[in-house]
Amino acid sequence: MAEIKSTLELALERTKKMVISEKEKEEIRQKKLLEKAKTLFHRYREGHAPLGELRKEIERMDEKTSAAVKDLLLSKWIDALSLKDEDERLISGIEWLKNGCLEETLQQFRQLCSQYRGEMEKIRQETRTQLVEALKREGIVGSAIELNVEGNPLWKEAVKKLDHLYGEKLEEIRKELRNL
Repeated sequence: MAEIKSTLELALERTKKMVISEKEKEEIRQKKLLEKAKTLFHRYREGHAPLGELRKEIERMDEKTSAAVKDLLLSKWIDALSLKDEDERLISGIEWLKNGCLEETLQQFRQLCSQYRGEMEKIRQETRTQLVEALKREGIVGSAIELNVEGNPLWKEAVKKLDHLYGEKLEEIRKELRNL
């Protein structure tokens, strides 16, 4: 009489013959590395893990893995630099991974952020003044008026231009940080 095999037994028999190639193993390894780096990036950026904890975790990894995770973290931290938020946590992380030899470049970044915020405030005030004047011409005045500066097309256009101009400068700083 023929033996009846379960689906599980059939699947196990078929998978015994399957072997993962070196290329597939490397792809799996790279995915794990990327996930680990993403996890560390988010834990650190969101304040759930201090830099010292990240250092210890990375130091426990083998040399090749550690180097790869550091490269991925550095890339993510540099990409996350923003003109709207001068994130000291990111700066500290970048300084650690670059062995602290970035003072001039980071000073340029801080100065760029400061200039950007100053320009944004100047545009906000100019737009507010234009809106108040337009409302006055229509006979609308008073202290109860709340202006929606960010919703105004003049504001949006000015910010778009400013973001483009300063975005190019930020990209130069990012490139410089990668090359140090």
